[in-house]
Amino acid sequence: MRFARFVHAGGVSFGVVEGDASGLTVAEISSLPFEAVRFTGQRWALADVRLLAPIFSSKVIGIGRNYADHAAEHGNEVPKEPLIFIKPSTSVIGPNDAIRLPPQSQRVEEEAELGVVIGATGARRLDRAGAERAIFGYTIGNDVTARDLQRSDPQWTRAKGFDSFCPIGPWIVTGLDVSDLEIRAEVGRNPEAMETVQLGRTKDMVFDVPTLVSYVSHVMTLLPGDIILTGTPAGVSQITPGDTVSVSIQGIGELRNPVVSLD
Repeated sequence: MRFARFVHAGGVSFGVVEGDASGLTVAEISSLPFEAVRFTGQRWALADVRLLAPIFSSKVIGIGRNYADHAAEHGNEVPKEPLIFIKPSTSVIGPNDAIRLPPQSQRVEEEAELGVVIGATGARRLDRAGAERAIFGYTIGNDVTARDLQRSDPQWTRAKGFDSFCPIGPWIVTGLDVSDLEIRAEVGRNPEAMETVQLGRTKDMVFDVPTLVSYVSHVMTLLPGDIILTGTPAGVSQITPGDTVSVSIQGIGELRNPVVSLD
């Protein structure tokens, strides 16, 4: 199933996205996505609502250098264990929301990533099997990064943590095999003629999804709705005001965001 959070004339709701590219609709539910699905009977064409980030997260955990080619393009070694960092909840935005470039940075880059959404039971000190059971579904993330600040600061909080630096969406997909999916990032000023800058496959992760969930759960308790961003393939590129960034993952969909200057 595809779970979305959206704004409609009556307020904000969760819903199930149904149909295909020729006619997507969203059916409102009265429950949280983690609970037994209860439909209200209200339904809208997807084009008539505004999608938000699909879930509330107490925290977003990033994984650094989890693709060997991305580590190599920045002259780094592949870590011997997962390299984790935090993106604040205030950095999260939804589909079509603007990535706002701060004046403190002269080089901001996109990072296309598979996002893992933790389910109702949460995750604390889980083994691999328990980690697999704790996963609710998957979404798309863009780990926007101020690369110059990442290089100059002794740790990555500032470079990764600006408001709007964590687009998430367009929805959460459940029951998906993510062991070998294409992940792509495109950037351009003309949304109809985008340049592919990143192209990889999830099978090339250094540490796979259950390993990451288990590892992080031994460091911090993961709460329902928390998201782990699983790393990015090579090809990250500078984004500038006027660009549009598209991140797509096979079996999930596409996440698009315009880029603007904060000034």
